[in-house]
Order: sequence, then structure tokens, then C-alpha cells
Amino acid sequence: MMTTEQTPLIPISEFTASKQAGLFDILKQPRFSGQLVLTSTKKRKWIFYLYMGRLMYATGGIHPVRRWRRSLILYCPQISSRLPAKIDQLDISSSGCWEYELLCNWVEQKKVTNEQAAAMIQSVITEILFDVTQAMQITYEIKRDSSLTQRLVLVDAEKVIAGAEVLWRSWQAAKLADRSPNQAPVIRQPDALRAASSRQAYEAMAKLLDGQHSLRDLAVRMKRDVIAVTRSLLPHIQLGYVELVDIPDLPSPVTPPIQDGKPKSSSAPTPLIACVDDSPLICQTMEKILTTEGYQFVAINDALRAIATLLARKPDLIFLDLVMPNANGYEICSQLRRLSFFQNTPIVILTGNDGIIDRVRAKMVGATDFISKPIDASVVLEVIRKYLHKENPA
Repeated sequence: MMTTEQTPLIPISEFTASKQAGLFDILKQPRFSGQLVLTSTKKRKWIFYLYMGRLMYATGGIHPVRRWRRSLILYCPQISSRLPAKIDQLDISSSGCWEYELLCNWVEQKKVTNEQAAAMIQSVITEILFDVTQAMQITYEIKRDSSLTQRLVLVDAEKVIAGAEVLWRSWQAAKLADRSPNQAPVIRQPDALRAASSRQAYEAMAKLLDGQHSLRDLAVRMKRDVIAVTRSLLPHIQLGYVELVDIPDLPSPVTPPIQDGKPKSSSAPTPLIACVDDSPLICQTMEKILTTEGYQFVAINDALRAIATLLARKPDLIFLDLVMPNANGYEICSQLRRLSFFQNTPIVILTGNDGIIDRVRAKMVGATDFISKPIDASVVLEVIRKYLHKENPA
């Protein structure tokens, strides 16, 4: 049974390598075992698992599944080439850290060597520390628990912090500090890009820059350094031919266990959740997240048909994109609130902009809450639990 004891949230500004080293050193001295949870101002959350003051694993952030799959390709190619899209038969404990438990299983089954597992774990932690450094401002909390019982490797924080610092300084030196390697390049002006490139170069970019793969994904795919890949695209980005956009994470390959071994109750109707967004990718991501959890789902890509479709289906909760062609989220939200059926329906705005003006305006037309793009599965499910299950906790 996992026991948890945690500290209050403590803010840290400019979370540089030296501050990271100081924080982990504080945890090393008392030989702390448990979780260090970091949260950015954009509500990104990273979890570091420690045993006796040393790192066992880390997860969370914007793209945990993409990061895990990249690390598999780099360090465990014999697994990544045969990995199915969905892994159903896995005994996940209450820790919920499926990436680590799956890696432990593979080591035990001798599908992955200890050396491969250690390299993968260090790579994952280093990448997370890079993202934490770029976030700059974080809060942290400490949770004493016993969630991860198996120990594959114990990593000294100083080593991975130093590795992440080298990567971050190189990223800054390349004048990329304001851009994230988690963003995906997509061609916005194909004619201009074609005119500015050789035929061979343009054809290669047209295949790769589809807005579905982050800069880090492309670097692994091209077997190049992510800084080199990004710098090669930078002139086209600065001219507006190519744009870096936020993309969602991949769906988890692991089916989460049924809590407490009890099937979901069939006495109450399954909630229907709608997503109004002109991006098919966003709707597909939401569908995978929600149907995996047993919810009914309806996607609406055409903003002009949104009101009619919502009236016909009458969802229990609505996720609504703020910026769409033909009609925007403000207008749709305002119209929904004028209809008696939707006066109390939770309407959660999806936005890539965390500006206070957008939030105030959306509140004025009746929005219930907001979540930021790219979509984070844990945030989506937390919002649903908050508004649909507050009177009937599981």
C-alpha cells in the first residue's frame, strides 16, 4: 500500500541548473525517498521519483509518450520496432508510472538489458530537466511515498543536470531560447518555400514538415541533433514559410487498470462529451483520451454546425476551441448560454493563448473553465472529474 506525505507548494523563479542542483542536494542529504513534483506557470507537471536521495525515473510534462517512444527508438531498437500500438496486458500498480513499470518488465524478461534501461532513463531525465529549465518559473512539492518499488538504476542528479545544462546553453547559443523543441514545424507558404529551395530539398521538407512530428521527433527520425535540425529550418521560420506549432502528445500505449478491480457502474448513463474544434487532430486526440476512459464522445469540426449538433446530441460537457474559421468560441459559448438546456452545462474553453484578456472575455460569455493546448490527458480528465463527478466521487 502506497503511503503519501507531502509538503506545501513552494515557488522558485529562474529555475537554473544551480538551483536544480541545490534542490536535489537538499533531498540527497536526508536520503529522501518519494516524489519531487515540479509544476510550471502553464500548469505543466513533472514528477521525479527518488530513492535514498538519488533519481530512479522522471515523467510528465508536455509529451511523455512521445519522449518515451523516442527513447525506445534510440536505446531499445529491438523493442521499438516490434511495439504494438496498444499494450493491454500489463500489471500496472497504483504508482501509475506505466513507462517505468513496463521497462522493469522488459528487463526482467531479458528483452532489454540493464545498460539499455539505464541509458534510456538518463535520457528521459535529461530531456525533462531541459524542459524544466526552459519553463524558468516553477513550484515544487515533496511527497514521501513508496510508489516505485523496483530499482533499475540510481542516477546522481548532478550528472543529468549537467547534461541538461549543456543542451540548454547550446540551444540558447543557437538563438532558439524562445522556441520549444516540443513544437512541430509545418509548411505555411509552400509556393514561397518551393521557390527558395532546391527541388530535392523541398520534396524532403514536404514529407517531413507535416505538423505531426515535433522537432525532437524529427531529429530522431533524421538521426540528427535537434539543434542542427532546428537551425536548418530557422531561416524558413523567420521568413514565415514554416511555422512552429504546438501539438498534442501521442495516446498512451497502455490501457489503465480498472480502479480497485471494480468495473464501471452501468446503472447511470455514460456521460457524453463534445469537442468543438476545427482541428481533426485535436478531436482525434480527445476521442482517444475520453473513449479509453469509457466516456461517449462527439467531435464537431464545423463551427457553423456546432449549435445544431450540440442541440441534437445534448452533451453533458463541452470542450470548445476559442479560435475557429467562420465562428469563434466566444460567439458559440454566448449562443449556448442563451439556450435553456445549456445554461448549466460545463463549457471548457480550449486555447493556445493564456492571455488574461481572452480569459476575461470568455468568462463574460459564460465559459466555465479553460485548458491550454496542446492537450494534456491528465488535465482533460481532471476537468471532467471536477465538473461531472463532483457530487458522485468514484
